[in-house]
Amino acid sequence: MLIDSHTHLDMKDFDKDRSQVIERAMKAGITHIITIGTDLTSSVKALQLANGYDFIFSSIGYHPHNAENIDPSTLKELSGMAAESKIVAWGEIGLDFYRHLSPTEKQIEAFEQQLDLANHFDLPVIIHNREADKDLLEILKKRGDSKYRGVIHCFSGDYDLAMTFIQMGFYISIPGTVTYKNAFRVQDVASRLPLDRMLLETDAPFLTPVPKRGRRNEPLFVTYTAKKIANLRKTDFHEIARRTSENTKKLFRLPDVP
Repeated sequence: MLIDSHTHLDMKDFDKDRSQVIERAMKAGITHIITIGTDLTSSVKALQLANGYDFIFSSIGYHPHNAENIDPSTLKELSGMAAESKIVAWGEIGLDFYRHLSPTEKQIEAFEQQLDLANHFDLPVIIHNREADKDLLEILKKRGDSKYRGVIHCFSGDYDLAMTFIQMGFYISIPGTVTYKNAFRVQDVASRLPLDRMLLETDAPFLTPVPKRGRRNEPLFVTYTAKKIANLRKTDFHEIARRTSENTKKLFRLPDVP
């Protein structure tokens, strides 16, 4: 019982063998997959994909890289999808001041607009944060009257930052980078984080875990992330799988599937 809480199955990296990738995950006991929207086109594709499989769900949203392309009409179209039964979150949204593919002010504007929409539709948020800790926290804190549910995806900060987000009500998602030899910070977080606030993800096709590093990532490989975390915490793999799956189902209100 494992859940990949964040993957990008709509991307062209999977065009040649998408159905086989999904079949491998299903046969290996991955009970749910959430495939993530990063703009209007990918959100539509993610929903179409989710509608084709009982155990796949999807999100809608504009990634900070694509924030410059948001306008009222695109947000209206996304809003029109929000009530679909397979849509379980608004994201991937947030700030990225590392690659800075959209201007800072556009990223902030898009982030705040989408936080409001997620709140309106009562959807949890999936937050991308890269080199933007201060601004991200300021935005969330100044909107303290809003009760956000959500996850800090692909967490790369330190333990203190993780606990700050947890105290604000968020979950922390651990990616395959935790398996990398010199990933001491994320390993420290994974070893100490309260288990009731942890999710697992692949972020496929990116961030492939050891021992598959160097290949395209896929949902099946979340297994290696769970094994590494179990090793770090000196606990049973099945306990990590069970607890993180329970957390993911609770946050995203995922139903049991046949």
